[in-house]
Amino acid sequence: MSGRTGLWRVADLPTTRAGVERLFSYFIAGVRLGTVAQMIPAVHLGVATSPHQVVYLACWVAAAFTAVAVSVVTLVRRRPLGVAASAADLALACVLLLLGPVVLLPGERMGSWVAYQPGYALSVSSTIGGVRSRALWAGGLLAVVVCYLMYVGGEVGGEMASTAVGNVLTFVVYALVARMFVGYTRRIAHDADASRALAAELARREEERRAQVMLHNGVAVMRLLTEPGTDASRSRLIGQAEVELRRMRSYLRGRAPDGDGAAAYTAAGSDPTVAVAAMIERVCDRFVDLPVDALLDLGADLRLPAPQAEALERALDSLLLNVRMHARADAVVIHLDQGADGGWTLTVHDDGVGFDPAGVTAGVGLGEVVVGELRLRGLAVEIDSAAGEGTTVTISSGPGPAAVRTGRDDLADTP
Repeated sequence: MSGRTGLWRVADLPTTRAGVERLFSYFIAGVRLGTVAQMIPAVHLGVATSPHQVVYLACWVAAAFTAVAVSVVTLVRRRPLGVAASAADLALACVLLLLGPVVLLPGERMGSWVAYQPGYALSVSSTIGGVRSRALWAGGLLAVVVCYLMYVGGEVGGEMASTAVGNVLTFVVYALVARMFVGYTRRIAHDADASRALAAELARREEERRAQVMLHNGVAVMRLLTEPGTDASRSRLIGQAEVELRRMRSYLRGRAPDGDGAAAYTAAGSDPTVAVAAMIERVCDRFVDLPVDALLDLGADLRLPAPQAEALERALDSLLLNVRMHARADAVVIHLDQGADGGWTLTVHDDGVGFDPAGVTAGVGLGEVVVGELRLRGLAVEIDSAAGEGTTVTISSGPGPAAVRTGRDDLADTP
């Protein structure tokens, strides 16, 4: 069921504060209209036996009208009554109890719906649990109990005393249970709303991080293309720009950051793993202007799942972009090693200017494209650098040293 019809089914109500308040409106309307339904069969007898028939009928009509009005108002408002309306509702219940001895014959104040006043007061005290004012709720409940004791008055004696005490306890217990139910349900709804808001914020931050990761290397390449240089140096960037362009298009089409790369690796039913040495050589071909020496023999047989390989390729791109733009290195060594137990290590070392990890703050480049993304793929990253001594980045399988959070991101970030 959908649309407005679905709103009338409790199971279709949203688990939000608004949904909970609407549930309370159903509860209030059900209790109040149910009370009126129980009052109706005895009204003719009550009028016939009352010593003041007009007053009895006027009180009965006031009670029935108020119960229906409260039901309609709460259903339209989709929440319980406000403080002022609840105070008026309680006041009418107390007035009806006080007028009970006037419109009822002696001995008729308990035991039948001719004496509807206690039942009506019980419906009111049970449904004011949704009022926000704790003072009004407590004061209203106390007023109802006092008025009920005045209502029974001299009628209490013998077996009727226990009935009166039981009725008083019923007022108190029902009101307390309703209040606790309303309060706890509101707390659950509040926590649910807060959790949804937190989840939405975390999703927004994650999408923002994904966008930064996806666009970071592309922005760096575009920055290089806008800087003065020879035709030969600019032509070397064209191939890399095309790679980053494909990644950006993939992201803008709503795919995962590594969607196109992983799909290309596993296309046409091919092996779902990637030869890491071949991938590294492909990256190095995009940086032929750098003095890169790739030592891959010890890891020539290493293969990784496509998502890990794509993240590793993007991280290697980012590292070499940093070297190209800022390291002023005379040598860059990429070393791949695979152990007998299947574990592997990839080391990227440059002898450039280096940096002081304690003096910088990590950004998107090293902080997310390298460390963040690789850790998400289950890889360990360690960054070791010092001013004037170059930089070494070690990427390995499985648990490893905690990554050094550095600020070398400005090496490849836009100004």
